[in-house]
Parts: sequence; structure tokens; C-alpha cells
Amino acid sequence: MNLTGSIKKGKKFINPIPTDEAGLDKMIPIIAEYIYHSGQNVPKKKLGPFKTDTSIYNTSPASGLRVTWVGHSSLFIEVDGIRILTDPVWSQRVSFSQAMGPKRFFNPPIALTDVPKPDVIIVSHDHYDHLDKATIKFFAGSDIQFITPLGVSKYLEQWGILKNYIHEVDWGDSVMIKDCNITSTPSRHFSGRGITNRNETLWSSFVIKGPQHNIFFGADSGWFPGFEDIGKAFGPFDLTMLEIGAYGKYWPDIHMGPDNASNAHIALRGDIMMPIHWGTFNLAPHDWFEPAERLEKFSKEKNIKLFLPEPGKPTEVSTYNSKWWKPFM
Repeated sequence: MNLTGSIKKGKKFINPIPTDEAGLDKMIPIIAEYIYHSGQNVPKKKLGPFKTDTSIYNTSPASGLRVTWVGHSSLFIEVDGIRILTDPVWSQRVSFSQAMGPKRFFNPPIALTDVPKPDVIIVSHDHYDHLDKATIKFFAGSDIQFITPLGVSKYLEQWGILKNYIHEVDWGDSVMIKDCNITSTPSRHFSGRGITNRNETLWSSFVIKGPQHNIFFGADSGWFPGFEDIGKAFGPFDLTMLEIGAYGKYWPDIHMGPDNASNAHIALRGDIMMPIHWGTFNLAPHDWFEPAERLEKFSKEKNIKLFLPEPGKPTEVSTYNSKWWKPFM
């Protein structure tokens, strides 16, 4: 599979392989799936509170690699002296309106004002649970670098991010931030912040290679053979960060779920796997804790080392499972 250069048909970007993107034709069965799901889509009680001990950031990680999981796909990554923030979402709801839409299960464990200044912010695609207007506007006028896939920079500029600090990338493009090389790689997903502009911006995963560590931020993707190609071209990876939540019967092509995410980790030639995109918002008809419970099972069957820190806790990467969600089940 070609890892360089996205494909367009007219105005629309298309996936590396044929993909059912769960469009309007699937809307009725998807709604029915939600209605008839009898489990805990939402926790019975509010999760947390989780709090970040910001004093930890005063000391660099001894291993060179530390991650704070803010929730969903929002990660504060410290790797080889570089600070990276991914898909920052601090709003209460991931929606076009804060009056409706999926609401957070727990408050952000760290205030935006307390987050150490990142060297770069990566935005993987334009969906509301990855590109949050209020959070981006917080960084308006700053000299922080941004990396976005093709077409996404227009939103950032509208919200006050200076054009000179935005790197808009195609699949295969790389950006050097200090001595860290960040490369955009394909994923199997879709884009759009409304019904009329679907797939007019690109979606990406990212390889983050520092002097000592090589890590993979998978963002959103369904399973596809590209994981194997990325692993061969850029792996092995010390850490893979892969989505395990928000899967459903009618959209297996665009969200992996725990089984295929663990398969992706293996295909990528990953050492330790960190699950993301779960336990934060009600985006699919499954129990909120089900992705992690299923991943534990698959990891034992497939001999995968997991990294599951508590939300908001800056944690050096190693084989570690905090099991933070279990008291709330």
C-alpha cells in the first residue's frame, strides 16, 4: 500500500481501500441499535474526580517517555524532551452546540491554563470529538506549532491560530519539531463537521520519532492492511496509541474496537499498547467500560503489553494497568 499521498475524487478524499463510512443509508439501523441497547452507555455515576499533579511536570521523565491521558484522544505526551498535545478537547460536549450532544463522563483532570506549553499540537481530523473550537481558541495568537491534515487548517485560522504556525500535511509528509520527526500516515476513516461537507478534509494517523523513542498515534481508524505497511516502513514502535471505543455493528470499517485495535498493534510491530478513544463520551451502543474489559481479554490471548494510566495522571510508559474504571462499573 502506498503510504504517501492521499487520494481524491473531485472534492472528496477517499480511503486507502473501499470503506463503508456508515452514511445516511445506515442512520435508521444505527439509531435503532442505540435505542435497543440495554447496557450502560453512560456510567451510573459521574466518574472521578481525577486530578493532575502538575508538579510532576517540573521533572523530566527518567525514561524519556511520559503520557498524561486527559480523556478520549486528548494526550499530553512528553517524548525525548518534546511536549506534544494530541486532539485537545476540553469542552463538556463534543457537538456543534454545548446545549446538546455527547457529554463528558468526567471533567478534564487538568485545566488548560495548567497544561505545560506544548511544542506542537496535533489535530488528526475535523470531527467534533477531535477538533474542539473552544479548546483551539484558547491557543489563539500563541507561537505553538500545529500539525493538521489537508483542509483542516481553515478551521484553526478562523479560530485565531496564526497561519505561520500551522503545518498542513498530506499522508507521507513530515514535520521536524526540534529534533522530533512527525510523519502523517494513512488511516481508514472519514471527515466532516456537517452533512454537506463530508470528506472534504483529510484524516491521518501519525508517527512520532524522537532521538530515543518511536511512537504511533493512531487517532481514528478502522482496520486496514496499511497498519502492516506502516509497521514495516516506520516500526517497530515503543508505544502505539490506538482507538478501542465507539465501535458498532454498522460501522466496523471506520472504528476498530478492541479486537482489531489489538491486531493493529501487532501489525504495527508495537511493544506496548495504550488504548485511547474510550471511557469519556457516549458515542456508540456499548457499555462505557466494555472496550477496556474486552481489551484486557484480547491482550492476554495475544500476549500484548498494555499501558492504561488513570485519567490525568502523568505516567512513564511501561507495562502498567491502573484498572481505574473498575470501581465505577
